[in-house]
Amino acid sequence: MRLPTNRPLLIVAVIAILGIPAAWLLAGNRGPSDPSVVAGVKRGPFAVTVTTSGELKARESVQITAPASAMQAGAYQMKIASIVPEGTVVKQGDVVASIDRSALATRLQDVTLALQKAEAQAEQAMLDSTLTLSTARENIRSMELQLEERKLAKEQAVYEAPTVKRQAEIDYEKAERGLAQAKADYLTRTEQAKAKMREVGADVARQRNLLGLIQSVLEGFTIRAPAPGMVIYVTEWNGRKRTAGSQVTSWDAAVATLPDLSQMESVTYVNEIDVRKVAVGQPVTITLDADPTKHLTGTVTSVANVGEQRPNADAKVFEVKVTVAGSDTTLRPGMTTGNAIETFRTDSVLFVPIEAINSENGVPFVYKETSGGAEKQEVVTGAMNDDEVIIVRGLEEDDRVLLSPPTDPDALKLVRLPGSPVDSTAAGGDTALKVPLDAPKADSGKPVAPPKSDHSTPPKSD
Repeated sequence: MRLPTNRPLLIVAVIAILGIPAAWLLAGNRGPSDPSVVAGVKRGPFAVTVTTSGELKARESVQITAPASAMQAGAYQMKIASIVPEGTVVKQGDVVASIDRSALATRLQDVTLALQKAEAQAEQAMLDSTLTLSTARENIRSMELQLEERKLAKEQAVYEAPTVKRQAEIDYEKAERGLAQAKADYLTRTEQAKAKMREVGADVARQRNLLGLIQSVLEGFTIRAPAPGMVIYVTEWNGRKRTAGSQVTSWDAAVATLPDLSQMESVTYVNEIDVRKVAVGQPVTITLDADPTKHLTGTVTSVANVGEQRPNADAKVFEVKVTVAGSDTTLRPGMTTGNAIETFRTDSVLFVPIEAINSENGVPFVYKETSGGAEKQEVVTGAMNDDEVIIVRGLEEDDRVLLSPPTDPDALKLVRLPGSPVDSTAAGGDTALKVPLDAPKADSGKPVAPPKSDHSTPPKSD
């Protein structure tokens, strides 16, 4: 038999004839087993994480501050005139910043004048007291001589008439009493002079101490490093760094810090929805935006009890501090970190993708692949993470579930679990909320560890 001479046309015809049933067979086999819409029930370790971004800070640091006695000197607000660049490594005693001295210049002049006035008043009081006491002593000396004269006159009047004798006695008594009074007055004037000198002396001392304090504060306006380290600017309440031109106050006098780079922590903020899952002691995986290949470990050390409103944030957040394990010389304060806080982990549990979970009248279910197509199978769910959810009851390992509804989902009847109430409303809604995660599993008999999170409610179907 001789083949047709037009061989190319014959080949094309054969391919076309064979291609039609092959394409039909492929199209007919597309169904629940399509890997793009079907996933298997897996058993293995399961973890729930809360992912946030944070900023590295030193756990311990030395504050570089303006003079602590600035308020006593009358400087309540001060402006930073200059400061070394952030990140500068300094030694103890190196100049870090300087404060504008104009805030105390007028104060220094006023106190200097007040001190000069007080010293002049003290000198005048001393001269007055010296003159007064000198005059009093001279009067006492004169009265002593007068008393001696009266005594002689009294002795001579012994042989005189009684009236002359009596007059001499009276004159002597007057002179004696006058001298005693003058001596008493002298003691009083001495005490008065001492009191006056103490008063003006106290004023002089007060003004002198104030002047010394102001001079000391002015010297402290040249701020030096109290210890060696790297200079890091202080962050103000509005998130801005405190630098040259910024204002510092007597009650918030921090200019910069010298952090201890051997002990670092990541300060992050968790939204109010996820913060109840976070607890002290949970492990954290830390990544650096500056070096994505580096992975560090850490532990949650504190969770704030009160939320706060951060700038440019709509929801309330809670501050969470994560201590970085070990030390790394490449870590620097201010680096941005990614923190994956592990809030729950179990070693062996069944789980499926979140997309497989649907809900009908508050009853969670999945579209389970069967030999005849698919069925709606009720399930009890547990904790969930961003991608997967734990299956407590309703599925077996290696079962397959659809990630999207089949062609006619309303024609499928929901297969309920043994012991489930017929009326889901009477059951109070989602069965995942009614069956604890640590209850024995109907399919394997193994208990499942309870989650630390509240991901027990499955997502509602679209």
